[in-house]
Amino acid sequence: MGGLGKTTLAQLVYNDKRVRDHFDLKAWTCVSEDFDVKGLTKTILRSVTKQTIDDSDLNLLQEELKKKLSQKKFLLVLDDVWNENYNDWVRLSRPFEAGAKGSKIIVTTRNQEVADIMGTASAYQLKKLSIDDCLAVFAQHSLGSDNLLEEIGKKIVAKCDGLPLAAQTLGGLLRGKDDRCDWERVLSTKIWELQEERCDIMPALRVSYYYLSAPLKQCFAYCSLFPKDYEFEEGEIILLWCASGFLDRKEREKTGEDLGLEIFKELHSRSFFQQSSNDASRFVMHDLINDLAHWAAGEIYFTMEYTSEVNKQQSFSRYLRHLSYIPEYYVGGKRFGDLYDIQHLRTFLPVMLTDSSPGYLAPSILPKLLKLQRLRVFSLRGYHISELPDSVGDLRYLRYLNLSGTNIRTLPESVNKLYNLHSLLLEDCDRLKKLCADMGNLIKLHHLNNSNTDSLEETPLGIGKLTCLQTLCNFVVGKDSGSGLSELKLLMHLRGALEISKLENVKDVDCGMCTALPSVGQLPSLKHLTVRGVSRVKRLGSEFYGDDSPIPFPCLETLRFEDLQEWEVWISHGSGQGVEGFPKLRELHILECPKLRGTFPEHLPNSSAMTL
Repeated sequence: MGGLGKTTLAQLVYNDKRVRDHFDLKAWTCVSEDFDVKGLTKTILRSVTKQTIDDSDLNLLQEELKKKLSQKKFLLVLDDVWNENYNDWVRLSRPFEAGAKGSKIIVTTRNQEVADIMGTASAYQLKKLSIDDCLAVFAQHSLGSDNLLEEIGKKIVAKCDGLPLAAQTLGGLLRGKDDRCDWERVLSTKIWELQEERCDIMPALRVSYYYLSAPLKQCFAYCSLFPKDYEFEEGEIILLWCASGFLDRKEREKTGEDLGLEIFKELHSRSFFQQSSNDASRFVMHDLINDLAHWAAGEIYFTMEYTSEVNKQQSFSRYLRHLSYIPEYYVGGKRFGDLYDIQHLRTFLPVMLTDSSPGYLAPSILPKLLKLQRLRVFSLRGYHISELPDSVGDLRYLRYLNLSGTNIRTLPESVNKLYNLHSLLLEDCDRLKKLCADMGNLIKLHHLNNSNTDSLEETPLGIGKLTCLQTLCNFVVGKDSGSGLSELKLLMHLRGALEISKLENVKDVDCGMCTALPSVGQLPSLKHLTVRGVSRVKRLGSEFYGDDSPIPFPCLETLRFEDLQEWEVWISHGSGQGVEGFPKLRELHILECPKLRGTFPEHLPNSSAMTL
């Protein structure tokens, strides 16, 4: 049975310090319904080595895994196994024999036959929770008062049928709500009584979904595009919500990204999203929550699932607006059928699984995709394509273009016609040499992720006009009349990391001649600042904070000064010496500054590190 807490219990064991210290190696793999021996071997190997493995030969993969496990005491968790084929299990398990005595494999499954096939010990059958234990889970997530828990909470918990997932989601639904009427509405809703033959979704989950606000329902339904066990990043889904228009609000103070972050946190707090066991920066949906998302999505969303009939043509509902699929399952673009059936498509999203093979798109498919004039989200991430046709510029409604991991060498000039573009993702395009010559028309662009694009020759002119930019990972200084550092001065909303390369192209080189530092205190999102080797600076004062800034460095967390040989005086923004007026500063490091005078406190208010 789903929702009993099998995965949660395995996670508690897996992450326990005593367990961590007992084993030489640990690996966690979500198996789900597709028991692909080669894919699972790659995933386990990646979990052990922490590296992506490109080899596609099963024998070579298993030999490598065998070497890594040899004479090592390992713990392996295979989560959510459905496969009943004994021979598949034998093939997968061959490298495990190389492990040292005391190695353990934990398998979670809903199927007793799977346990019989894979197990060497008796299966541990989880039972439903008692009313008291279920109430404890519900109380932990709802934070309700004792009166509400005792009078109404017990009645709600009784409907959870002893399933911790049900208690957890319903608790999240009522979290922070102290009005008795809210609790009574949940208890008395008719959704509990919906006949199972009309809906096979757990009643408690249906209730939790029903009481979401309309924006949360819309954003949650979009997550049905992710296959089961897919691990996604917070920023990844927020950009997709933005591109789909779910976060557009008139007369609002918050940015779409900030609103998306609130929605994400709300869904997480209500247990619709859970933190990944493999990577704390990623999230995953429980299988039953994924089923709920598909139920909520209806015919507007469709995820192409794996089938052995790879050549079968796929037909689509006329209501379809958002489409996703796993590229490695659809070799050459087969099974897309007649793409003219989906002229109203808003989302075309290949979903790359961990260690999945690169996608190969049939030459005839890409031109057809670029005729889908209503696309808002278009991704070719991970595909082996080296050129993007100029017709991409005809997608006038496009807000999200993801070319990460492709082999493209230049970005078509027609991209500059995509006036509505919000996110342009070019991460790991290691052959990319040129962007558009001028990108000044993309005034709505918020995110230009061009990290790991070391071949990029220069950043195009006009980047300074993109005043909405929040993400710019790599700024490449141009030669002669090319883009210069002055382009950056109007980009006041930049967040995250910014790498500036090819500084040898700067016309007026030599920071060492500077006698004052720029007004970096005016950058509202700056979190980490290092000042190094500016040898002629003698004084830090108002020019450093920004004369017109009431609260300089509002987000600064770490500040490091190094090798400022002539620095003598540091005047704070308020009165006194140096570090006053930094509301979030946690770390301060001052190194090799021999002439600096004054006294500093032994500890900062928020300090975790201080070096003087």
